[in-house]
Amino acid sequence: MFSLHQLSLDLYTSSRLLIQLIQVILKEHNLTYPQYLTMRVLWEEDGILVKEIGERLHLDSGTLTPLIKKLESANYVKRHRGDSDERTVHVELTYPGKSLQSKVQQALLPLEEQLKEISNLDLADLNHSIQNLLEVFETLKNSSKE
Repeated sequence: MFSLHQLSLDLYTSSRLLIQLIQVILKEHNLTYPQYLTMRVLWEEDGILVKEIGERLHLDSGTLTPLIKKLESANYVKRHRGDSDERTVHVELTYPGKSLQSKVQQALLPLEEQLKEISNLDLADLNHSIQNLLEVFETLKNSSKE
């Protein structure tokens, strides 16, 4: 029988455990998990607006701005204001930020392999199911705003 409580508890617990495992690896690269997520967005599409990063990560600018400033001080990204609208801020990867991608991917590969090895889960199927859940939650969130 479906239980919203059990679903939320299971999602919360499993995500925390996975994030903890990832954070141990990220620490070697001086990245926090939220910084890693931000870098992942930029590795997928470089030179985008802070607003777009926030939309993809569901983070507001108050959370994202200090995070990006830290990445900038580490020389992983650079920010610049829009020419036509100074309120817009573009974020671009620097060379060290771009080269960090392969280092982090290599560092995370053993964890990914372990997950595949010790579970009977097809990670692609699991990811697809999670994407479906995210769409459902986004629909619920948007309908509650109306």
